[in-house]
Amino acid sequence: MGARTSPTERQRRLGAELKRMRTAAGVSTETAIGLLRVDRSRLSQIEQGYRAISAERLRTLACNCDCADEAYIEALVAMAEPSRRAWWDRYRGSLPAQLLDIAELEGHSPHLRTALAVHIPGLLQTFDHALAVFGVAVPQLPEQELALRLEFRLQRQRVLDGATPARYTGIVHEAALRMQFGGPQVAKAQLGHLLRKSEQDNITLLAIPFSAGAFPGSGQTLTYAEGPVPQLDTVQVDSTHGPEYVHAEAQLAKYRAHLDWMEQITLSPQGTRDLIHSIAQEL
Repeated sequence: MGARTSPTERQRRLGAELKRMRTAAGVSTETAIGLLRVDRSRLSQIEQGYRAISAERLRTLACNCDCADEAYIEALVAMAEPSRRAWWDRYRGSLPAQLLDIAELEGHSPHLRTALAVHIPGLLQTFDHALAVFGVAVPQLPEQELALRLEFRLQRQRVLDGATPARYTGIVHEAALRMQFGGPQVAKAQLGHLLRKSEQDNITLLAIPFSAGAFPGSGQTLTYAEGPVPQLDTVQVDSTHGPEYVHAEAQLAKYRAHLDWMEQITLSPQGTRDLIHSIAQEL
């Protein structure tokens, strides 16, 4: 198989983990080249996600890096396996790869934790609410592009349903609940949708009331996606130029602390539903 022209975030992450494993063990580039029976260029491409690595070679590298964490190794092997075509692949070439990477991250995470200050979580948005959000994009989205992104967002929401849905913990500030994207009727329907989704066994919705005051990372929109093992957790942070991904150990610890702090000042799930209901009654 030749080199990839545009690796996915998951493929880049695998390469980064292999390089991290190698350098942490003090295994030189020359030694790795000999172990894997590849040239320097190919090793570099593997560690950047541009080339695949076989399960056999991955286990050889792990063994010679003195990595004894079997769960971690098997998780890496699973990442290295040729990927089956997923639902988001049919949008490849039609939507930015960054959006597909978000769906891929969500699709492989058993537990998603999100925190938002002024927006409703994308996985819990109604069609009309999402339409209002996309409608104020800068520059304005062409009609066809707008329709495609709306369809894609609704498809992403399937990760919370089905036979084996992801567990989801959504932290939403009261400000987001009171924002009237699309007008009062759209906002009221969105709040009703939140109430219904919050009753699902796999979904925990928690609101930070105005009275809670300050909290870490105020205003930042983030998703903490747990991996099959803790070393493969990922944080996705929204920005105006697209999603950014963080997986350094110190950064993961910082964002876990952010979310833990925020959860401590939220209302209970029932208190959150009561707040949502009272806001909806005002509309």
